[in-house]
Amino acid sequence: MTYSARALGSDVQISVEKEGVRIGARYIDYSDVAALVPLNHRVLVDTLAGERIEISMLGFSYDGFWEDILASYTDRCLESLFVEGEAIMSVEGDYSTPYESGRSRIDLYRDSVCILPPSCGAVRIPLCFTESITLDEYNILITVAGGEQYSVGRMGYDTKPFAERALAASDIIKKEKKAILAQLKSTPPFTHVGLFRTTTPDLYWQAAYGAGGCALELFTKEDSATYLYRVDDRADLFSTMLVKALEAVGPHREMIYMTEEALSEKPLYKMSVARSRAVRELRSRFTGRLIHSSSHAEKLKEFLGN
Repeated sequence: MTYSARALGSDVQISVEKEGVRIGARYIDYSDVAALVPLNHRVLVDTLAGERIEISMLGFSYDGFWEDILASYTDRCLESLFVEGEAIMSVEGDYSTPYESGRSRIDLYRDSVCILPPSCGAVRIPLCFTESITLDEYNILITVAGGEQYSVGRMGYDTKPFAERALAASDIIKKEKKAILAQLKSTPPFTHVGLFRTTTPDLYWQAAYGAGGCALELFTKEDSATYLYRVDDRADLFSTMLVKALEAVGPHREMIYMTEEALSEKPLYKMSVARSRAVRELRSRFTGRLIHSSSHAEKLKEFLGN
């Protein structure tokens, strides 16, 4: 939809689009947006580059414009989190993550809880990694593997049902994951095997640890290389980060090894990486790859120091 407003020093037409917002002749992709802020009948668009664009003089169209751009941005955030299926519940509530807090839309899906503020702080919490989900009057505390904690709540009468359904969904998804993993076997020298997502049970990975770090084999119907990562700390800490990163990318395996230049040309992937600390950490540890060839086994053995 198109709106008449004032921005960038002149009267302009503003078009809210699926992947960004067009302000006059300028287009801003949502992957470059740090936050959308409603303030006294103005909308502030903060960019990751540090620019603040003020949209004002919307008149009676203000409410419609804010709802339109917020919905468009949120939908794009969900797309970047690779969320699948319909939401079991979608509510407004308070949230707190290890990085920020506020009030936003909060969705429950069959395999995750998604916190969706109007900022690049959106987060998808996979229920398969939850260690506990507890309700304390108005707030729901979610603790995941590795000790990270998230809090959502103050949803009115939806708070208790949200907690109960999240707990039930986590039990189901954990059983599904366990059943699928039981069918997967690692092959030497790989010792760890895991899923990308339970929605794609035929796409999985294997990992091997050695003196050189971690070697990762991705089975996604286009197997061509083994990917190598640096392990600077304890292998168990790296392993926790690894499984979170691979679950976050789902079948989009190229996100964990593509260059920054290539990433910048894919706005959706850029948004996804920005919303997953584990993916960013894994990417920072990438050291190269071993192409599948006649010398692959020998080079892999050399890397692992076995």
